[in-house]
Amino acid sequence: MNFLLSNDDGYQAPGLKVLAEALSSIGKVVIVAPEENKSASSSSLTLKKPLTINEVSKDIYFIDGTPTDCVHIALSGLLKFKPDMVISGINDGPNMGDDTIYSGTVAAAMEGYLLDIPSIAVSMSRYEPKHFPTAAQVVLDLIPKYINLKQPLLLNINVPDLPYSSIEGTRITRLGKRHKAEPIIHHPNENNKVMYWVGAAGEPNDGGDGTDFFAIKNNCVSISPIISDLTNHEKLDLLNRELI
Repeated sequence: MNFLLSNDDGYQAPGLKVLAEALSSIGKVVIVAPEENKSASSSSLTLKKPLTINEVSKDIYFIDGTPTDCVHIALSGLLKFKPDMVISGINDGPNMGDDTIYSGTVAAAMEGYLLDIPSIAVSMSRYEPKHFPTAAQVVLDLIPKYINLKQPLLLNINVPDLPYSSIEGTRITRLGKRHKAEPIIHHPNENNKVMYWVGAAGEPNDGGDGTDFFAIKNNCVSISPIISDLTNHEKLDLLNRELI
């Protein structure tokens, strides 16, 4: 198999290296990842300046752009082949519930999915995790089953930060929802100008049985199938009745 790997933590991120090493045992791996950390960049594309592609070594490239830039460029001219799968991660930290809207990790996988390539975003359940190899093994276990589906899907996977032997199973989940984010953080810098930081993500609000939050809380791998269609299909009939 041919794999295209990317992420939003940067091409030197430990999770990416662990995943690449694991996948190299079953196929060819090409890495095209951001030069530096681009977390929370969502599906942004760089349109107002040219991008540079740097080859670190054979089949390892970094680009001075976003995760979406990386996958888009890889699939629209850089690679001389169409990969069998696009995998983004392993992310340092979770991408559950509302996180997926902002996530560069998910966005990189989304770009592969938009081009009808089976795609996976994989993340650890906590920041500064100790068990990246667990997530790599989860991906290796999943790939044969995923390929047998014979259709391009986008899977958002979150993995407990535990030894592989301590994982309690795998659950197919929907995305949960968080409470609103914590208030912004602000204080003056050395020039007495007030600086602002986005507040921390909120705790789970909708995190019951069946959600990604619940699976992780119970030491299970969460696999959520997600799509790019943002249409609120349930409201189409209402708007046709009331607005047209």
